[in-house]
Formats: sequence, C-alpha cells, structure tokens
Amino acid sequence: MSLGFYAWGEPIFVFVLIISTLVDYFCGYGVFLYKERRNVKVAKLFLVSSIVINLLLLGFFKYTNFALDNLRNIPLFSFLPIGFEIILPLGISFYTFQKMSYTIDIYRGDAKVQKNIIAFGMYIALFPQLVAGPIVRYKDIAEQLKSRYITLESFGEGVKRFIIGFSKKVLLANNMALIADHAFAMNSGERSVTYAWIGAIAYAFQIFFDFSGYSDMAIGLGRMFGFKFLENFNFPYISASISEFWRRWHISLGRWFRDYVYIPLGGSRVNKKRLFFNLFIVWLLTGIWHGASLNFILWGLFYFVLITFEKITDYPNKFKRAAWKRLYRVFTLLCILGGWVLFRAADIDEAFGYAKSMFALHNNPLFCDNIILTFREYWLFLIFSVLCSTELFKNASEYISKSQNKYLLLAANISALFLYIFCFLWSISFIIINAHNPFIYFNF
Repeated sequence: MSLGFYAWGEPIFVFVLIISTLVDYFCGYGVFLYKERRNVKVAKLFLVSSIVINLLLLGFFKYTNFALDNLRNIPLFSFLPIGFEIILPLGISFYTFQKMSYTIDIYRGDAKVQKNIIAFGMYIALFPQLVAGPIVRYKDIAEQLKSRYITLESFGEGVKRFIIGFSKKVLLANNMALIADHAFAMNSGERSVTYAWIGAIAYAFQIFFDFSGYSDMAIGLGRMFGFKFLENFNFPYISASISEFWRRWHISLGRWFRDYVYIPLGGSRVNKKRLFFNLFIVWLLTGIWHGASLNFILWGLFYFVLITFEKITDYPNKFKRAAWKRLYRVFTLLCILGGWVLFRAADIDEAFGYAKSMFALHNNPLFCDNIILTFREYWLFLIFSVLCSTELFKNASEYISKSQNKYLLLAANISALFLYIFCFLWSISFIIINAHNPFIYFNF
C-alpha cells in the first residue's frame, strides 16, 4: 500500500525506490552473512557497494542538472545538450539516508539484519515519512516492524498529532508563505526596510511550520498504525545559541550526520585543526544535501562559521552573565533569519539584494503601505505563529494535565476536543478555497 501511495505521485520513480531497496536488502544481508563467517573484507565490500550505489543514485538525480549547467559555461564543454533536465524523485534524499543507515548499522553491529524482504521494504517505503522524513533509522523501529500494539488511546493520540501538523501547515505555513512570497518577489529598491524584515520573519515561520507540520503529520500517522517515530523538531526558535538551534531543528538529519559523518571523522575529541575540518565537512555536506545550488552550499558554510565561533569561544560555558546570554539569544535569532534569506533566495544575487533591503542599503524607504495591509489581513496568523513557536501551549497543557481539579480537567478536555475539530475543519476549508501549496521539503 505504501508503494501504491508513492506510485500515485511518482509512477516511474517508484521503480527507482524498489530497485534501490532491493540493492540495500541484499547488501545488508551480504554484510551480515560475511560478518558471521568472519570475512570482514567481503562484508566491507557489500557495505561500500551499498553506500556507493546510494550516493550515485542520489548524485545523478539531484546534482546532474547543477553540474551540466556549470559545465556548459566552460568552452571545452559547450557541446553539452541544452534543455536536458533530470526530475528529482520525491523523497530520495530521505529514503537514501535511511537505507544507508541500515547497512552501516549492520556492519557496526548496532542493528540486526532484516531477513524478511517485505518487512524491510515497509521500513523504507512506509508512507507517513517516506517523502519528507523524519529520517527513521532501522534500529529505532526494528522491533515495531515485527509487532505493534494499536489501542483506541494511541490511535486517538495519533489523530490529535496529525491534526496539529495539518493545522500548522495549512493555517500557519501557507499564510506565512503569502507574505514571504510577496516580499521576496518585490524589487530590492521598492521593498521597504520594515517589509523586508517582515518577509524574512514570515519565511522563518513558513519553513518551520511547513516542515515541522509534515513531521507532526508523519508522527501522528505512524502512531495510528502503531509506530513510534522519534521527534524531529523541539521549538528551535527559543534556542539560546546556534548549536542549540541545530539540536532542536531537523533532529533526525542532525543525528544522522553526527553518527555517520562527524563521529567517524573523530568528532570533538581531536585537536583544534582536525575539529574545524570535521565541522567543515559536516556543514558542507549539510548544505549539499539540501540542494544543488551555491546558495545551499554557502548556507551550510555560514553555519560552519557560526558553530566554529561557538567552539572557539566555548559558548555558553565561559559566558556567565545573563545580559550576555540575552544578547547572544538575539544574535542567534538574527543569524537564523539571515540564513533563511540565503536559503529562500533563488540565487546569491537575490540573497544579497534582499539583505541590502533589510539594512536600507538600496536607499529604500523605512515603511510602506504593504505593512498595514499585511497586518490587517494576517495579524491573527502572525500572532499564533509567534505563540506556537514557543513552549506556551505545551507548558499550559502539562500544567492542566497535572492538575488535581477534575472540573478543570473536564473543561480542558471538552475544549480541546472542540479545538481539534475546529482546526481540522478550518484547515479543510483553506485547502478548498486556496491554491495548491506543496511542502517545502518536497524539493529536497
């Protein structure tokens, strides 16, 4: 059924998914078999084959267009065909990393081989998280592939989590997208300083609620079917540092690079030069993973510089004053906003043009009429975007759940029921009346 779900949107590329799944199934089995026979060389050969084939597939579909476009600018390669474009299979960046983690974990002895090809295929193609994550590692759900328990309570929890994610995407992300798209579409000189900042903030909310909304929907759907996926977001915009931000943002990707790239390179237990090299490789690959564009590479290296700065200064260990910490929290948010401008822009020129608008370097006005119209139409969504980016509702829910007042609990449960129904129906109405607005991370 998951393959049918994928084939509905990707009728041809479902065969790429099936073939690559078969490759990793047999490579994983080969690693297991020859490790049992104590033939490490052949086991390593199967491991390397899995990694190389996965990276070649990902590289071909994701980076060929970028490579051809750049090679055509060199006279020696001017003969390369124009108009040749390779379409990116949906979710290939996510399921490629899942399959690679499977064979690596078997080789390390961190996971047991899956001999049932249907169970392994379900792990790869499981529809809730197939197209945009979170990146689920095999060892985290190996036992759940064998047996799961679905109760009315757990199914209800899954439904609630799905509605939360659904509402984040439709009500918050899609409305923030309208502000961000308008701001980024304006000419740099016409865009007022204030509106440039509002557009950048709106995009920060858009990408957060879009991606975390999808993750919530995936976690909720998985819960309905008895799977317990790990969290992928943990209120990243309340972070006090860049390092903390990346511990809270896209957690499954961060864990993947930490466990399969950063630690094998030596992690933090090396000399300073080697540490900076390790960080450089991780953040370069993080940028490249997000897309074949100079923007993404610079975006990754931008975070390399910031993380390196925190390593050098040993922040926050050597900064005890509360005033410094508050200032650095503001600095962190400003850096995150700047990073999202680079991430969102179509190219480097557009990114720098937008940044100049934010600091009035185009002699652009401080205010414009768009600000009044934006707040008049989207003020409610802006307020809820701010509130939902914090732990306010989470803390309120935990406080009520710990209460011994049965009337308060009853009132809260009834209110929550109506709130979930209202948000679901309101989201449905937005889908009916608005244009199609796909998830941002479908592009990656």
